[in-house]
Parts: sequence; C-alpha cells; structure tokens
Amino acid sequence: MSANIDFHQIIKKPLVSEKSTWGMNEQKRYAFEVDPRASKDEIKVAVQNIYKVRVVGVNTVVSKQKKRRIKTGVVQDAATKKAVACTRTTTSICSKEALGNRHWALEKK
Repeated sequence: MSANIDFHQIIKKPLVSEKSTWGMNEQKRYAFEVDPRASKDEIKVAVQNIYKVRVVGVNTVVSKQKKRRIKTGVVQDAATKKAVACTRTTTSICSKEALGNRHWALEKK
C-alpha cells in the first residue's frame, strides 16, 4: 500500500464476536477487519495512531473467496483479511479518549 494512505482505510471495522470479546477482556487482543493489501507493520502503525496505544504484535488471517448459491445463480464473495492486535497488559483501547471521534466503539461500558 502507499505510504500516504489514511489509517482509517487500513482498518475497516472491529470484529465483535464471543471469541474476540473474550480476547479483549482477558488478553488485551483486539480483532479488526482490515484491507487485504495491508501488511502487519501498516496495521500496527494504524492501530497505534488511531487508538493511541502501544501494539506489541499483530497476527493476520486471510480468508479466501467463497462461492454462494442464491436464487439467481452463483455469487462469489471477496476475500477478507482479519488482524488481531496484541497490546500491552496495562493499556486498553476501550476508553472514550482513545476511541476519539470514531463512529463505533469496541466495548460498551
């Protein structure tokens, strides 16, 4: 990806599921859906700049395209990429100051 890309284009949205919520609360691991072209270093910098936290590591998973059968024929979904960012045990990105003016929140208090 280019060097002058907006960080909000790299991180599309947070993934909130039972497993990711457990990871947020117990292990300070936060899951995001990211741009498939983004590297681990770009994801790390984007999370650090958006949420103002220190990221220790990033793990990524790329899911391949899926074919789904619908009424009018077969549709092929796009490939997606999921990133799990690990933060330090003392930091959390759930505070309102860290979220800034984003339109979604990771955790409701």
